[in-house]
Amino acid sequence: MTVVAGGNAPDAFELNYENFYTYAKKDVLLDLNDLLATSGFDTSVLNERAIYAFSDNGVQYGLPFSFSNVVLIYNKDLFDRAGAEHPREDWTWADELEAAKKIRALDAMTFGIYQPVQFWEFYKMVQQNGGSILNEDKTAFTLNSPQNIETLQYMVDRILESNVMPNDAQMAGMGDWDLFEVERIGMIVTGTWAFSTFKDSCDFNWDIAVEPGNTSKATHFFANGLAISKDSKKVDAAFKWISFLSGDIDVAKIRIEAGWELPPVTYPEIIELYKQTTPPESKEVVFKSLDYLVTPPVIEQFNEMADIVNRHLEAARYGEKTPEQALNDAQAELERSIKLD
Repeated sequence: MTVVAGGNAPDAFELNYENFYTYAKKDVLLDLNDLLATSGFDTSVLNERAIYAFSDNGVQYGLPFSFSNVVLIYNKDLFDRAGAEHPREDWTWADELEAAKKIRALDAMTFGIYQPVQFWEFYKMVQQNGGSILNEDKTAFTLNSPQNIETLQYMVDRILESNVMPNDAQMAGMGDWDLFEVERIGMIVTGTWAFSTFKDSCDFNWDIAVEPGNTSKATHFFANGLAISKDSKKVDAAFKWISFLSGDIDVAKIRIEAGWELPPVTYPEIIELYKQTTPPESKEVVFKSLDYLVTPPVIEQFNEMADIVNRHLEAARYGEKTPEQALNDAQAELERSIKLD
């Protein structure tokens, strides 16, 4: 943002969804509506939700470059050993917890699930329970709502009460992916970018499912976009470049082969190529999860908001505060520190 604000922005650049909102509000991005109308670029080849993510009030400021989401990845062998039912699309938090308890009962160092207690998971999980971080028009924080308190209670109870999720001491310095790879965790909530690593490192049967919800479903949607500086002197060339990166089928194939994030295109052959790359077997879950996507609660002071919330979530995770006290304190600090429009 410093480079852009200083008038030294590149003609075209990549930015993620969270930063896009700030850039759009600062009026530093070029309105692409006219270029899209006259260039012949076929936006129908792009995922509808991905392209919408980079618009604001009817103005298209960017084209999607890649996206990813988060799913429930599970060890099928551990489920079978524990006699737990495999995840279904209609699974709820209660179903997930029941399976996690059965896996936890296998032995002292095997755990049912890992899902971090932090801002990124919290803003999604509250929406699985009818909650939110902000009210609908983003004029007030709603962090300490009853739904949010219930959500945080559920999250920390999995560590402090049922212990189906390991605490820091039980993780013994290992990461969540490491624990999944050595079959010490039955389920892990993480992104599609884990697939290539688990494909190479997991010598057991694993698959994926849509995340469960409580009152409803909600899944992460992370997107990267391509934008043009409002001050660019090479608009036509910049647009050709970003439209090529966004919609070209060969670019999409390269991204599929890299196995990190998904290209934003809807070409049937690209989707089929992605599904054929296994494991996991249930690749269609990745696309099904898009039916329940939620985006980050973006505001101009997004990073400051996330830092404040994380600090209080951590206090609840360690049992230093009750979930209610943690969210009351976070609500008060947000109201003191951040001015909403």
